[in-house]
Amino acid sequence: MVRVTVALTTTTHALGPDWLKPEVLLQGLGPYMLVGLCFIIFAECGLLVGFFLPGDSLLFTAGLFVATGVMDYPLWLVCVLLTACAMIGNAVGYWIGYRAGPALFNKPDSKIFKKEYVDKTHEFFEKYGPRAIVLARFVPIVRTFITAMAGVGRMDAKKYFTYSFIGGVAWAAGLTVLGYFLGQIEFVRNNLEMILLLIVFLSIVPIIIEVIKARREKKALLAQEAQDITQQFDRTDDATQQFKRID
Repeated sequence: MVRVTVALTTTTHALGPDWLKPEVLLQGLGPYMLVGLCFIIFAECGLLVGFFLPGDSLLFTAGLFVATGVMDYPLWLVCVLLTACAMIGNAVGYWIGYRAGPALFNKPDSKIFKKEYVDKTHEFFEKYGPRAIVLARFVPIVRTFITAMAGVGRMDAKKYFTYSFIGGVAWAAGLTVLGYFLGQIEFVRNNLEMILLLIVFLSIVPIIIEVIKARREKKALLAQEAQDITQQFDRTDDATQQFKRID
């Protein structure tokens, strides 16, 4: 496979301030590009202050940089390091939620942090845990806070880290590899802004699907409850009619 080195001059005004543009952010790190990228992925997955970082587009751009020679590292090494940082970030986020969460939520006089929130979070992860942890990787902001919430809700650690690993590989390595192969296509290099916007849009598709599915399930449940109530009234009416005939 031929490697072509190109200068990326695409502007991405729609993606926020200049310093948050993936290519600007990475190129600004200079010789510490890979180290800086690893820290960013770690911060977005584990530190609650990293929610604003453009993880999806950074990973894709990193793969494109590897393909074009801007980032002179083997693809496998970049994928391994980024996946490891995503996993370590999730471990730290879980620990923060596990250790600091109860201290906040168990305050009886707190108007914001209530124990019932912890109970609801626990129920949420018991029902949607595996899917939530994997899908959250691809949803900006959510992937930052769901790790701490898993710790707060005392999600089973073995289950959490198993699905966190699956999501980490699919997200960190998957998007980087996607950027690597698509980055060798001239159309992609010349239309980076459009591609990154598409990635941002696709990142929220899973959560949209889950919301639609949850609404359908809720409607079906309400319809079933209404039907049960109607049948109960019908049986009551039948019993009343029988008593009247006996009288």
